[in-house]
Amino acid sequence: MERGDSMEHSLRSLIGFSIRATDGDLGKVHEFYFDDSTWTIRYMVAETGNWLSNRKVLISLVALGKPDWKSRAFPASLTCDQVRNSPDIDTERPVYRQHEAELHRYYEWPQYWETGYGGALGITPFPLLEIPVPQEAPDLDRHDDPHLRSTRQVTGYHIHATNGEIGHVTDFMVGDEDWTLGNLVVDTGSWLPGKKVIIPVAWIKNVNWAESAVYVDRMRESVKNSADVDPSKAVDADHPASL
Repeated sequence: MERGDSMEHSLRSLIGFSIRATDGDLGKVHEFYFDDSTWTIRYMVAETGNWLSNRKVLISLVALGKPDWKSRAFPASLTCDQVRNSPDIDTERPVYRQHEAELHRYYEWPQYWETGYGGALGITPFPLLEIPVPQEAPDLDRHDDPHLRSTRQVTGYHIHATNGEIGHVTDFMVGDEDWTLGNLVVDTGSWLPGKKVIIPVAWIKNVNWAESAVYVDRMRESVKNSADVDPSKAVDADHPASL
């Protein structure tokens, strides 16, 4: 399968990619933030290294070019000075919508919550295809973006089938045309030792963020028959989710 075809890549495999500004090396990919209403990546978190005291910064997909797979690098339409003087957002804490708006004003990025924009792996319209994933009632006292989730935080969430727990999230498969998280990679643990399977996001019937739990509308047997995955390799985006 050629790189030009529609493929899905392990999100974890992108961690550690270099981020190249127009005038130097910005740092490395640390993690991602995704919108849980569309299951679409919105930001890359870059760890800047010694040149900026290891500060972590948010980079919108609109600023990224297509990845260089051979050299494991993302080109970015930013300068080091732009990043140095950008609003300082604590990525270890919830990202507030007003912080996002400040960041987008500073860089003159379009606001994805109002419009659409292109990304490194293709065009990301907004709203993307909505995936109906019921969630717990929102906390009305929250001031951060209630739909922005850290991929590192969600890694490890327990997966529950209709007849019991089946494992935990270890990775995500991201489409190389639209940055959509179409599938979760699940380690089946002691239930099916050594087996990792792909579970489509479309199977999710509920996410309980407070309990770190994902509930899928399938029995354990369906998960057992799901396609095995080697997260180190890209896969055809049209691969069958279930045998």
